[in-house]
Amino acid sequence: EVVANWLHAASPRRGRPMVTVNLGGLSEGLFESEMFGHVKGSFTDAKADRVGRFELADGGTLFLDEIANLSAAMQAKLLRVLQTGEFERVGSSKTRRVDVRVLAATNADLRAEVAAGRFREDLFFRLNTVELHLPPLRERRDDLPLLATHFLQQFAAHYRRPVTGFAPDAMSALLRYSWPGNVRELAHTVERAILLAPGDLVREADLALQPAGGAAAPLEGMSLEDVERVLIQKAMARYEGNVSLAAKALGLSRSALYRRLQRHRL
Repeated sequence: EVVANWLHAASPRRGRPMVTVNLGGLSEGLFESEMFGHVKGSFTDAKADRVGRFELADGGTLFLDEIANLSAAMQAKLLRVLQTGEFERVGSSKTRRVDVRVLAATNADLRAEVAAGRFREDLFFRLNTVELHLPPLRERRDDLPLLATHFLQQFAAHYRRPVTGFAPDAMSALLRYSWPGNVRELAHTVERAILLAPGDLVREADLALQPAGGAAAPLEGMSLEDVERVLIQKAMARYEGNVSLAAKALGLSRSALYRRLQRHRL
């Protein structure tokens, strides 16, 4: 998402909206309403007209995160809009047209998903105009200080906290950590540290990271939420951020794991 925001900010569309949709947490029943909008009375809870994400992003950029999580039916509906730029709101026969640049991201190997029949080949080729491969955060340690500083400035301004940087021990801890949750986990860690830091610098203790090789906290001293978070972190680390494999190991569907990742802000 950070890269998508930078790409939008550096493009001629920077003066227009940048809209982000996490498809991993979007159910099939809500897909059309969320993406294309709906009209009043089109279904039970449709008490007013709603503008969808494509319309909100008109003239700008639409970032579709976790694109591999779409079902076959959702993929077909998305493909039509990408091919024609046209869609109808749920409950309406009026065709609408938008001019949107679409960016998509996933942790999955889409070529393998296509080969396995889980992802449409025509949608893959439609999306794959320009491909950027981002290695896991643990493989690009040189990027970590810049990203951490970006999040520090962002959250310090948001929460109006007088935090200006990282103490040396905090930066060393950030560089040592394996970051199974990649950039999302880094952002959450820095956000939490901003709220906890008593002074103008974030220190290692404010990060609340488990030391490398450190013993895990005993289960009897943890809440159910904390246990779930630890299990998810361990599964994501074991499978190097591969959501499909981690979900299988945890006995969850991909969408259920994505919802938990969002809830735990990993």
